[in-house]
Amino acid sequence: MKKYLLPETGQFYKANLHSHSTVSDGTLSPAEMKALYKSRGYAVLACTDHEIMVPHHDLTDEDFVMLTGFELGFDEGWRPNFLHARVCDLCMIALDPENDVQPCFNRTYFSDEKRALIHFDETEPDFIKEYNADCINEAIRIAREKGFFVTYNHPKWSLERYEQYTKYKGMNAMEICNYSSFIDGYDEYNGGVYDDLLRQGKRIFAIGTDDNHNRRDPKGRMWDSFGAFTMIKADSLDYRSITNALVKGNFYASQGPEIHGLWLEDDVLHVECSPADKVVCTVDQRRCMSRYGENGAPATHVTFELKPDDVYFRVTVIDGHGLHADTNAYFTDEVL
Repeated sequence: MKKYLLPETGQFYKANLHSHSTVSDGTLSPAEMKALYKSRGYAVLACTDHEIMVPHHDLTDEDFVMLTGFELGFDEGWRPNFLHARVCDLCMIALDPENDVQPCFNRTYFSDEKRALIHFDETEPDFIKEYNADCINEAIRIAREKGFFVTYNHPKWSLERYEQYTKYKGMNAMEICNYSSFIDGYDEYNGGVYDDLLRQGKRIFAIGTDDNHNRRDPKGRMWDSFGAFTMIKADSLDYRSITNALVKGNFYASQGPEIHGLWLEDDVLHVECSPADKVVCTVDQRRCMSRYGENGAPATHVTFELKPDDVYFRVTVIDGHGLHADTNAYFTDEVL
């Protein structure tokens, strides 16, 4: 009997869950970003401008959904030079389209002009940001309780090390690839960081994002759009169907390769994908497995035999250009 890990039914929708517009430090307006991403086959975009949550529901149509969100940053303020400072950045995406109240808000951080753009709970005290795990975990807790999908962003650009990011608790997902940081030269393909968190017992998902600001030549290699994305499998293209799929983990992250199917049959994991040079199954212990196509042909359907003492497993598809697609981690006590 087949047990589908990525749903058998529904449709995949291409999404960028981390982006910046002219509302903060991007160079394209939300409308311009929608037109740009829609022209490249995307169906979902979250405008996660720095510190400012502004809904853009007027840009949603039958072929495109704009998710409401923002990016909350915690800076290590004691260092005199920001380039030396560690940071922790979190994206927060509202699960309900009617939820336009920004959590973890501090009135004193904004001018009157900016504050007028933001809907916040005036009965709550100002949230004071400090770069430490307790404060960051409190922000994650508050956001989750208030109905937000929380992601941990670009650990390499943030200069965070194992001893910092493994203290964070409660996020829904982390960025296994952040394209803007990746093209800037950071080693921002974060499979190792994801395994660090999973091996600690954190049951979180992995997303791919652009984190685009679109400041550079759109014809050049430093253009920071369309390099990492999340493929969300949902019943329909509407706000709640998309966010329900996010909460359930019905998606995978990619730099290009596609994963068409993922299912279990007895204790055998099946992977169907676009032509791949190699497909890898990573588990919690020193028992990783790789598969190649036969007779030099690309791999498009491979299998892996799982064991009950594998705490979790996840799949990476690598194409001939070295680009990755990554499933979420699945825990054997839930799926076997």
